[in-house]
Amino acid sequence: MARKRVMPKEMRVAPALDESLVTAVPTHCHALLINPFYAKDPYSSYGKHVLTPTLALSSIAGSTPDNWTLAYWDENLLQGHPPADPFPQVVGITVHLTFAERAYELAAWYRERGAIVIFGGLHVQSCTEECAPHADALAVGEGTQLWGHILRDVENGSLQKRYDGSYKKPYREDPAPRRDLIPKEQFLTRGSMIATRGCHNRCNFCYLATEDMHMPYQMRTPQQVVQEILDEGSNYVVFVDNNLGSRPKYLEDLCDALMPLNIIWSAAVTIDVTDNEKILRKMALSGCTGVFVGFESLNNDSIVHTGKRTPMPDDYARRVQMLHDYGIQVNGSFVLGFDHDRPDVFKRTVDWIEANRLESATFHILTPYPATPLFSDMEKEGRILHKDWSQYDTGHVVFQPKRMTPKQLREGYEYAYDRLFSWRSIWRRRPQQLAAVPAYLAGSLLYKKSNWLWRLLIKHRLTNALWKPLIAISRRRHVKYRESFLRHEDESLKFGIVPPGV
Repeated sequence: MARKRVMPKEMRVAPALDESLVTAVPTHCHALLINPFYAKDPYSSYGKHVLTPTLALSSIAGSTPDNWTLAYWDENLLQGHPPADPFPQVVGITVHLTFAERAYELAAWYRERGAIVIFGGLHVQSCTEECAPHADALAVGEGTQLWGHILRDVENGSLQKRYDGSYKKPYREDPAPRRDLIPKEQFLTRGSMIATRGCHNRCNFCYLATEDMHMPYQMRTPQQVVQEILDEGSNYVVFVDNNLGSRPKYLEDLCDALMPLNIIWSAAVTIDVTDNEKILRKMALSGCTGVFVGFESLNNDSIVHTGKRTPMPDDYARRVQMLHDYGIQVNGSFVLGFDHDRPDVFKRTVDWIEANRLESATFHILTPYPATPLFSDMEKEGRILHKDWSQYDTGHVVFQPKRMTPKQLREGYEYAYDRLFSWRSIWRRRPQQLAAVPAYLAGSLLYKKSNWLWRLLIKHRLTNALWKPLIAISRRRHVKYRESFLRHEDESLKFGIVPPGV
């Protein structure tokens, strides 16, 4: 039985909105962008919420007309009541199903005081009719191309109820995100980047499979990405793309462009990135220190059922070792509760993670997001337990599993996290390269064993200050690794040996 964890109130309850607050009249051509509060999962790391900022709102901010002033507010940074001075003419709120109710509360508070509220985000796409009464206008689909149009209509007094954006417009034409709006001191790095949009997979449980969402895989030019990195000035970059490796040739070109920067970076990829060892070599030499891999399941039947086009689980271990051979750490993502999963899936999954020394792992209870094929199938089968969207966060059971009870699935999820976060498991999964072990242990202590500390770090704006030394150490170590790797290649070639990936 997993032990129950006590959560600080600030990590589970949004700040109260002051109903008695008297505000000034809305400031003409001033907009406020809000990322609403959502309750944190006590079984995962609170630190993951401040590793990198979401780019949803800062990307939209990049298309703001020059005559508008702009403010940004993320309620999850624990800075208290959302701003009201100056009082905004327009409030843009991103809406996800897990914090939809909070978005509605914020919208009501600002609308009652005279602000115009615009909703955008995934929940607006999948549950448009539900969202509509709570906002003055909806931005459905790609919001970056709509935001400037919406603000112009506000100025002209011609605001429409709904604006539809297409994902087919070339992504490279979108303006760069406004990272300057994001408080740098409150994140591990402000250098979160999006080089590509979309994924070559369309898994039945993924939000990218949402009904009527057709997002072709599109890419910014490598030169655009490099310029954004230079403009931000960060030594550590996190690519928050759904799948940076969907186009192998593009990833190879991007790595070539990143090599002269001497940075370190990480990204989400699928395990088939290991199909081409030449790309692994370029990833390592351009600074890739870690990848987030959606393994999803160790059961072949589950992978086939999701519709994911990926190598089968029988070959996962070999491919993980390939990544490790190039000094790339692996954070594996696993979904629990597929129809082929039995109660032994939890121990079996963590056993495999430890045996293959994954430096980190993330667990998700299978969650049927509304308007996805998985939701449609489960609703037809009568397996949806409720529609309390706040619990559709991959940490709660919201459907009837086939081969276990909801209680077994929830307890198995808790067991997996408790075991993975134990010192015994952390030590078992330490990197094979001795030079990487100290930074790995320090990162594990901070990321996995310090939930008691994260509330204070976030609240007092100390996140970046604490992570920064670890990033500097990791960067220095990786620069030495690259030098050693190239030196070894040169020596091998002198003796007529062609190293892998060359």
